[in-house]
Parts: sequence; structure tokens; C-alpha cells
Amino acid sequence: MAAGLALARSGDDARTADDARAGGDARADEARAIEGLIGAGDFREALSRCAKAYAMPLGRLCMAFTGSQAESEELVQETLLAALDAFPQYRADGSVRAWLFGIARRICGRHAELKARREARLRLVHDTRPRPDASEIALERERAERARAALARLKPSEREAVVLRFEAGLSFKEVAIACGIDEATARKRVSRALGRLRAELGEE
Repeated sequence: MAAGLALARSGDDARTADDARAGGDARADEARAIEGLIGAGDFREALSRCAKAYAMPLGRLCMAFTGSQAESEELVQETLLAALDAFPQYRADGSVRAWLFGIARRICGRHAELKARREARLRLVHDTRPRPDASEIALERERAERARAALARLKPSEREAVVLRFEAGLSFKEVAIACGIDEATARKRVSRALGRLRAELGEE
């Protein structure tokens, strides 16, 4: 019986690995297809396939930066439109995914800066920040707020790197491409960001 279970688990592990490889191959094939469409000047089809392949991970990235579902959806649309305008300049120096996330990073950065300025002006007239009753806030929401606050206190360059690495799931090489830095610097930024986050949230 034990031997049978071990063999079954081994079979499951093998299938999981095969599925992961198949998924990776499919994503690589899709990326190559999109690159081919861009190279051929078929920008509308390239945009359509980018939206299908990357809208969800781009949404998670924008959500991590903004904390707002509505804002993240708008920023994904803005990212895709910016990509359409930039297709003629695409040179395939890195993956399509890293290139798109680089555009999203810049758009989210501008959005956060404009939002901060707008809120600062509003506070000059009236402090509109919510004052929630702590007794009514669920524990999970409280933890999420603390994590988001800790993330917001990071240097912008470190925050971008750690969000791209863990929320968007980019490799260090792709993070480097998205941020316009070398891979070693990308690793250092992520490492420093994680260290600071652990220091702030270590009590949990």
C-alpha cells in the first residue's frame, strides 16, 4: 500500500512537472507569436493577444501599486494603449512581458505621484482621510493595510523591484529589463526591500 501511494505521488509529481513545462512552452510560444506580429507591423492583433495573455498579471501588478481595483483596471488599459503607441519602437531586447511590465511600472509611478499631489492639495482644504473604527476591521484587512503601508514606505525603486518580482512574477532578468537596470542591481534592490519589509512586519 505504501509503495503504491509512493508511486502514485511520484506519478502526480511527474504530471505536475510536465504540466508546468507545457505551460511554460505555451507562454513562450505566445510571446514569440506576439513578437512576430509586432515585427510584421500587425499592431492591432499584437495588442489583442497582449491583452489576452497579460491583462490579468498586469492587473495584479497595478493593484499592488494602487490598492484599488477600479484604478488598476484603468491603468491596465492605459498600459496597453501606451504599448500600442510604442510597438513601432519595440526592439525585442527583452521579453514582451518584461517590456509591458516596464510600461506599467512607469504609468503606475506617474499615477501614484499625481494621486499623492492631489490628496495633499485636498488636505489643505479638509482632511478627507478615512478614520475607520478598529473594532470593525477584520484581521486580514488590518494585515493587508500594514503590509501596504510598509510597502509604501520603501524607496520607489525598491518598491517597484519587489512588486515586479513577487506580484508580477518576473524573473530578476525581467525585473532588470522592466526597470532599466542590470540584473545584479535588480537583485540588490529586491533583497534590500525584503529586508526592510521583514524588519517592519517581523512581529507577525
